[in-house]
This record gives sequence, C-alpha cells and structure tokens, in this order.
Amino acid sequence: MAAIKWTDTLEIAIQLLDAHPDVDPKQIRFTDLHQWVTALPEFDDDVNRSNEKILEAIQMAWIDEQA
Repeated sequence: MAAIKWTDTLEIAIQLLDAHPDVDPKQIRFTDLHQWVTALPEFDDDVNRSNEKILEAIQMAWIDEQA
C-alpha cells in the first residue's frame, strides 16, 4: 500500500475505522486523533504538519464512513 499523507483524509478515516471500530469519532480529542493517525502503519508524513483544519477533515470523513 502507498504511503499515507495528512491530505489523504478519506484513506486515514477508513484505516482509523478499521483500527478503532468501537470509537465514536464525534467524541475523540484532536490530541488522540493526531496520535492515532501518526501510529498508522502506512502513515509517512511530517508529524508536525497537521493542524486543526486537517484533523477536523479527518474526523468528518471518519464520521461519514461510520454512517
């Protein structure tokens, strides 16, 4: 599988849903979300490159995928 960057919000959301199926993404703190994204096996980007807008986009994609 190709490396995942912060901008791959849908792919990140899908992998987070697989990795944390019992988590309600509406309740997650951005600090935890950041940690979980950077822990994904295919994640390969600067860990400091994220911001609130990126994390929010990942969270929204995760919510959409869970529905």
